[in-house]
Amino acid sequence: MSNQAFNFQLSQPSGQLSAFVQGIWSASVSGLQSDPVVKPLYSDAGSGILFNLAGGVKIGHETLPEGVIMLPVKKVSENIVLSPGAKIAGIRFHPAIGYGVLGQHFDKPTRLSPAKDGQYHFYQIYAELRMQKESNGQIEALYQWADNHLSFTNMIPVSLERALKGIEIGDTPGQLNENIQLSQRQIERLFQFWLGMTPKHYQRILRVKKAINFLRRHKNANLADVAQQFGFSDQAHMTREFRVIACITPGKI
Repeated sequence: MSNQAFNFQLSQPSGQLSAFVQGIWSASVSGLQSDPVVKPLYSDAGSGILFNLAGGVKIGHETLPEGVIMLPVKKVSENIVLSPGAKIAGIRFHPAIGYGVLGQHFDKPTRLSPAKDGQYHFYQIYAELRMQKESNGQIEALYQWADNHLSFTNMIPVSLERALKGIEIGDTPGQLNENIQLSQRQIERLFQFWLGMTPKHYQRILRVKKAINFLRRHKNANLADVAQQFGFSDQAHMTREFRVIACITPGKI
């Protein structure tokens, strides 16, 4: 996606990396642009790393300094505001994978201190990204970094992986213990530990996310039909869920 003011490049990995990474991306705003560019960041229950390479960047109420920014698990949608001249790049993990990589949750976008940059050498790739002038070069550099520094063996427990896949294909949270050898209480604790939310909230986020993706591709879809298709009780229920999780109504997608 690009125009004279805003450039956004997204690469979705294939192969082994695709099981853990949703996307590797780069975005920038022309320095000739007079106004900031505002884009929605919809909730996906995932987390990631944002490299703020230059310029003013704000997510929600948080102004991000330049550097390596650890992003929290996305439970509700927020806007990102990019000032003229802003340049950012990043990597987006699937749900629970961010905790597997980083070993901790963040309650807000948090700049990593260079003094705490350990095994992943984030500031080494940060310096390389700043040298890259083109989006394609930044994305290629991030792929190379991921290949060299991320080990995805046993990233999350098998039971959690099965539970996430179960909800993805339509299982209700109450059905999960039928397919994995854990009690409902143990499943709740697993989700809280790895995602910081309940299985029910994860299901709600996933349902809204799927409906948003559908509405983006089908601008004239009948909203009552969409509500039924994605498992909402009715259109009013879908609208309430959108307002809570996506901070927007379905008609505004």
